[in-house]
Amino acid sequence: MESGRELIDALEHVSREKGIDKEIIFEAIEASLVSACKRQFGPNSNIRVMVDRSTGEYVVFASKNVTGEVSDDMAEISLEKARDINSTLELGDVVEVIVTPKNFGRISVQTAKQVVVQKVREAEREILYNEYIAKENDIITGVVQRRDRRNVMVDLGRLEGILAPSEQMPRESYMTQDRLRFYVIEVKQNTKGPVVNVSRTHPGLLEKLFVQEVPEVADGIVEIKSVAREAGNRSKIAVFTKHPHVDPIGSCVGPNGQRVNLISAELRGEKIDIIQWHQDPAKFIAGALSPSKVVTVAVNPPDMMARVVVPDHQLSLAIGKEGQNARLAARLTGWRIDIKNESQARGTDFLVFPEAEQTGPTPEELAAQKEMEDSYREFYEDAVLEEDSLPGEEQPSSEEPQPVEEAPTIEEPLPEAPEAEVESEPAAEEYYDEEYYDEEYDDEYYDDEYYDDEYYSEYYEDEYYDEGQYEDTPAAAPAAAPADEG
Repeated sequence: MESGRELIDALEHVSREKGIDKEIIFEAIEASLVSACKRQFGPNSNIRVMVDRSTGEYVVFASKNVTGEVSDDMAEISLEKARDINSTLELGDVVEVIVTPKNFGRISVQTAKQVVVQKVREAEREILYNEYIAKENDIITGVVQRRDRRNVMVDLGRLEGILAPSEQMPRESYMTQDRLRFYVIEVKQNTKGPVVNVSRTHPGLLEKLFVQEVPEVADGIVEIKSVAREAGNRSKIAVFTKHPHVDPIGSCVGPNGQRVNLISAELRGEKIDIIQWHQDPAKFIAGALSPSKVVTVAVNPPDMMARVVVPDHQLSLAIGKEGQNARLAARLTGWRIDIKNESQARGTDFLVFPEAEQTGPTPEELAAQKEMEDSYREFYEDAVLEEDSLPGEEQPSSEEPQPVEEAPTIEEPLPEAPEAEVESEPAAEEYYDEEYYDEEYDDEYYDDEYYDDEYYSEYYEDEYYDEGQYEDTPAAAPAAAPADEG
């Protein structure tokens, strides 16, 4: 009884230390006792061991066939002995007989110990594997331990991760006890236990860092569409949101650039371009080539090919150092991109290929714009006709100057000025007297709603009111009046 209690205490200690379920350890002990019994009773014996989970005592059962004549004591039992156990048994039945040995030999004990140790190790490996397989394709914090040839060994807590040379960032030194964040690219099981391969160059590391540092990305408000990275130098990330009041780029940059600066510092100063994703591939490609400006983009969807025209002075900026900017843009968008400046593309069919789509307004947008212009033009013509039909408001023509006497009149006629005092400026003042164009009239007929700056600039085009005609019209009539009177 005392030995059984000691066994239970030992199992609980192992369970806490290794993090293994006690039931797994009990099963390991039962398997080890089965191996020990077969060492003692023979390999052909059908043995089953049951360990009491509360007391730790065990019982060994041997399954035997009921026969008339016994040839193997460990595999067969006579009918008489079988009926002593159970009176209902008949020939051909199987009965379990308790064969618990009083002690085991040294070899049997060693075998049992090895089985227990092996089972515990397998259980521990399985637990570790399940723990770290859940972290695959995610980031994990580790401490640099040592170098093993060209590999860097990283302490991940309960396991060591392997940072291969191909996954190490260029120009980044890994000193002992450096705490860094790594991307788990693979977790696999082998005979010695789980093996965790980590990376510092994987594009997923950049994406997961944004998930950790940007709450909008973690909550799903801002979505990361694609990532292109050249570790240690430059990266591009495309973001998108369906919320009209959320700025995806501003959310990732953070106040005063705090969020993106933290991520850049974690990656040893790697430059990060944040691009807004567009469903229109032409707009997406134009944004992906930032900081370069783009004049025109033509796309060929069947071949996933795009041709871009940039200003002459920004061709090198669009291509980037050793083609880095164009290469990252191609990875980010998934399109093949060919870039030329305006001088190179002028006079060629560079932007022409089958089914090419160029940036600019769609036919629907052009139709809507034309409809709006027509409606404003009709409104403007009606307003001019209504203005011309106002009483006492007949406008003089610039082609045939009218005399002053035919100027519009009101209830109280204007006094005539002497001929000697008639000059161009007084005539203009007389013609545009406050009595005709007082503040009330101006507010009524020249309201900002119809004649604001934006309306004038858009619809008072040269076709109707060119600059010279518009300036000469009011002053021409008064200036010509004295000549006609004479």
